[in-house]
Formats: sequence, structure tokens, C-alpha cells
Amino acid sequence: MSSKNANNGLKKGMGIHARRVLAYVVLIIMTFLCLFWFYVLFINATRSNSEIQRGFSAIPGSRLAANWQSLMNDSLPFVHGMINSLIVAALTALCAVYFSAMTAYSIHAYEYKGRKAIYTFILAVMMIPSQVTILGFVDLIRGMNLMNNFLPLIITSVASPAVFFFMKQYMDSSLPLALIEAARIDGSGEFRTFNQIVLPIMKPAIAVQAIFSFVSSWNNYFVPVQILQKNDMKTLPILIAQLRAADWKKFDMGEVYMAIAFSIFPVVVVYLILSKYIVGGVAAGSVKG
Repeated sequence: MSSKNANNGLKKGMGIHARRVLAYVVLIIMTFLCLFWFYVLFINATRSNSEIQRGFSAIPGSRLAANWQSLMNDSLPFVHGMINSLIVAALTALCAVYFSAMTAYSIHAYEYKGRKAIYTFILAVMMIPSQVTILGFVDLIRGMNLMNNFLPLIITSVASPAVFFFMKQYMDSSLPLALIEAARIDGSGEFRTFNQIVLPIMKPAIAVQAIFSFVSSWNNYFVPVQILQKNDMKTLPILIAQLRAADWKKFDMGEVYMAIAFSIFPVVVVYLILSKYIVGGVAAGSVKG
């Protein structure tokens, strides 16, 4: 009997080991597939247009400085575009996470009539793509004389249904109502409770959604291109699209790759700063307690 149990234990251990090895193999392959294209991007940023046209190369070229100089001397204001993108993306992420957390806190911590209907309505809004409403949105912005202004891109992030939904799920799993009641009994005001007690607890979720909101705003092309017409107001995605649409005599793939590499650098920095919160924040926010 003991021999049979030992054999069963050995088989079970081997099965667990095999699954673990398979999981690591899959993760290694997925990591390679994700990072390979970044490698190609940075390699091509060091090559000339003719070298890129000849095909893939794993060896860096010698045109890094030349491509950078060409980008900086281009008629399109890429440095100014970087600053514009940073302003819009940072303020968008700040507004999205703060006001979405506040909205989720309202539904999580208060009992009032219509709460469930409001929650359902916000989730329904999440299903409406921006392409459906863009014409009316642009007409509204034009009527308010806000064309070539960052405000329409920033203020609209206050209503971020996807961020709200994540915050609500995280609160359900990590924010006990007893803690809020205790703060109220101790005389804490509602804004003080939210800012000094709730937000620190929500730090992992805030970090995760700040990354997602920042990246989404940073990569946003469709809405800004409808509003920002002046070169000195345009964000990087618009400038890169204009660079790619240049006359074929002036078209330089090396410069395009350098512009793309230049544009993703702030995103990588933001990710590295906040990445330690991603796994814990996503796991807690996706499971309702």
C-alpha cells in the first residue's frame, strides 16, 4: 500500500513538474514574441532607409546619430509634440483615475436610490465606441471655441467607464465598509476619508489604471487629429502619421523608426516606475471578494 502511495506521489510530482516546465516554456516564448518587435524597432532606428528596404538585420547600423539629427532638423516639431503628449497623457491619467475612483467610491460606500441604475448606465456607456460620437463631439468643441486646445482631450477623461469599473471591482475586494464607518465615527469628513484613507488603499489599482490611461492617451490619434490642427499643438501620434505620409522623395524609414522609438521612451519610463503594482493590482481588481 505504501509503495502504491509512493508511486502515486511520484507521478503527481512529475505531473506538477511537467506543467511547470510547460508554463515556463510558454512564458519564455510569449516574452520573446513581445520583446522581439521592440528589438526590431530599435535596430531599425540605427539603420538608413536603403538598409531597411533590404530587409531584416539583427545587427545595429551606424545611422543612429544621423537619424536623430534628421528627426530634430525635420520641419515637424517633434520635441514640442513630445511635451504636448506628456501634458495631455499625464493630466488625462490623473483625471481618469481620481474621478473614476471617486465615482466608484460613491457607489461602493453609499446607499441611495438609483445606485444600481447609475452603475448599469455607466457600464452601458463603456460599450459605445468613440467613432460613433466623434462628429457630435467635434461640433460641440467647435461651438465652444475649443479647437486647438488640450482641454477637450483632458476634461473628457473624467468620464472613464472602463477605469471606473476596475476601481469598483477593486473596492469590492479590498475596501471593507467597516473601515469607512470607523472613519466616520472618528469624525473624519467624507473628502478626508476618501483622500487619506481610501486612496492609499487603492494605490495598486490607481497605479495600474494610471499606466493604462497614460498609454491609451499617449497612443490616441483618432480624437486629437480632429481637434488639434496647429503644428505646435499636435501630439506625437499625429506628427508621426504626418512623417509617414511625407512625399516619397523625402520619405526616410530610418527617421520614422527613430520617431517611433523616441515616442515610446516616456511610456517605458512610466511603466518601469509603476510596474511593481501591475500584477497585484490586476489580480485584486479582477476578483470580487
